[in-house]
Amino acid sequence: MIFKRALFEPDEIKRMYPISEEGMNAKMANDKAIKAVLSGESDKFLLVIGPCSADHEDCVIDYIGRLRPVQDKVKDKIVIVPRIYTNKPRTTGAGYKGMLHQPNPLADPDIHKGLIAIRKLHMRAINETGFSCADEMLYPENHQFLADLLSYVAVGARSVENQQHRLTASGLDLPVGMKNPTSGDMSVMMNSIKAAQSGHTFIYRNWEVQSKGNPFAHAILRGYVDNDGYTHPNYHYEDLCHLVELYHDAPNLKNPGVIVDCNHSNSAKKYLEQIRISKEVLHSMRHSTDIKTLVKGLMIESYIEDGAQKTGECTYGKSITDPCLGWEKTERLIYELAELL
Repeated sequence: MIFKRALFEPDEIKRMYPISEEGMNAKMANDKAIKAVLSGESDKFLLVIGPCSADHEDCVIDYIGRLRPVQDKVKDKIVIVPRIYTNKPRTTGAGYKGMLHQPNPLADPDIHKGLIAIRKLHMRAINETGFSCADEMLYPENHQFLADLLSYVAVGARSVENQQHRLTASGLDLPVGMKNPTSGDMSVMMNSIKAAQSGHTFIYRNWEVQSKGNPFAHAILRGYVDNDGYTHPNYHYEDLCHLVELYHDAPNLKNPGVIVDCNHSNSAKKYLEQIRISKEVLHSMRHSTDIKTLVKGLMIESYIEDGAQKTGECTYGKSITDPCLGWEKTERLIYELAELL
């Protein structure tokens, strides 16, 4: 390894780009609304929605700005949490790794500029739209760079077995969704939730730290891949009933809940299937009180244009990673979901 240069400390970049008082107030209100859903205090429905990966600042802010009037219209039924995913896990390590690595997808990696870019992007979202957003915790030690701006964190399928991800999640004061692993082993996911909800003493950023446990750690179902490479969904009625049983067998877990990821292996990355899958989940909720109580929301990959394009192509608002649902279909789907709830 070549040590290129030391990066910012989190406090440095927070001083350079501080959150406004209005932004802090918006985040506090958003945090309260999301936690109320996960605790069962509110019967509203979470919708974690947005691009597979945040690639261009202006496109992402344009997209999130479009969500604002939609949120205002469905506020009695749905709490929207926009996705600004600035880190992109890659199975083989190849491909676009997100704005943290490449603030310009066509330029060489520059993590120094990337830290500034992701901080500014999340700040623009909260200042211009009032949304404090969701991001994936790909690098646990980086969470502090955005800790004052986020309202939701996801731990991905490739990270959920990792000790540092689980322990860091236990020390966060915001909801953390723990995905089932790519193998589909539900016990792994449940163990990760238990670990995140428990207190620990561990090493974090060269400090000995102590966590109290995160009562808002919960499950995310995203489908899985079997040993032969075939994808399998886990959003069906029977899958949700099984998760109800797993939570029942773990009575010490707080705030039982699941977010159903409608893309990834649940849709076999056929992005249009997200429309059908989201409605099937709501159908299951209508047929089981236990499922209705357990399912707290959906995760949908959506952007301005349908589908995906290769890095270097120039369609505005079109994903350069996984294919996403375009804006017109997204807006229509949100209103349809609100009607069905």
